[in-house]
Amino acid sequence: MIRSVLAITDIRPAYTALLAGRYDLHRFDLIKDTEAFLNETGDKITAVVTSARFGLSVELMDRLPNLEVITSFGVGHDLIDLEACRARGIRVSTTPDILTDDVADTAIMLMHAALRNLVAGDDWARSGKWSANGPMALTRSVRGKKLGIVGLGRIGQAIASRAEPSGLEIGYFGRNPKPVDYQFFDDLVELARWADILMLSCPGGAATQGIINADVLSALGADGFVINIARGSVVDEPALIDALQNKVIAGAGLDVFYNEPHMDRAFATLDNVVLYPHHASGTVETRDAMAQLVVDNLNAWDDRGELITPVA
Repeated sequence: MIRSVLAITDIRPAYTALLAGRYDLHRFDLIKDTEAFLNETGDKITAVVTSARFGLSVELMDRLPNLEVITSFGVGHDLIDLEACRARGIRVSTTPDILTDDVADTAIMLMHAALRNLVAGDDWARSGKWSANGPMALTRSVRGKKLGIVGLGRIGQAIASRAEPSGLEIGYFGRNPKPVDYQFFDDLVELARWADILMLSCPGGAATQGIINADVLSALGADGFVINIARGSVVDEPALIDALQNKVIAGAGLDVFYNEPHMDRAFATLDNVVLYPHHASGTVETRDAMAQLVVDNLNAWDDRGELITPVA
């Protein structure tokens, strides 16, 4: 039975309150003397609530010798060492599926915004340039383009289902072919060479670190666009910035960054990139549902010793 829970962050105030109503909840982000807290209370903590943004370091894990379960707000678990958890017998849950629709919608939004130069168009109308200078420069149509999806998991397939009605031809890169009608590529450079738009929806982590590199961007070419709703780590950011600055590619739409929220400020100087602050799942409806699943996972572990959405 869970007694003491360590919350690394506030998942959502109403849902953190639900946890505090059932458990002895400690807010790690509000504790001033964390060393004293861990010395006094670390061995009493049996559950941790965290998020994909904050994860749980192995160093902190080591200070919680009786930790049984980690329930995380979000899909990514890059910042939770799963091997360390397995070695300690710690179970981990995330909040999959719930955010799929909002993230896929954002991917499509960024694609259209990048190709149609939405941000520049907003400025053209808002600033008075339209009145002073006449029509803005022509943009690119999405219809008829080839969309190369890197990672055809739940979110990748949801993106594909939204892209088809926009008249895009779809191909994808992954470890293995899936039972879909889209063209499969086992070589990322070849996918980029084929595609007009490269859509990144793969997991983060060591296996995908920097896979979108200078060779891939060069293969995508001067008329190509990169859309990233995956993780900032999958992109070699200096190579992407160079490609945008020197028109190696036409543009990008980015929801995620390598050192977020402290993104490379070079992106802010570019007029051929649409920026979004890792907010693809940032709707009230989705975040509430994610927070509820965190609560439900923790309660299921407390009640039955099982998780609703465990990480394999």
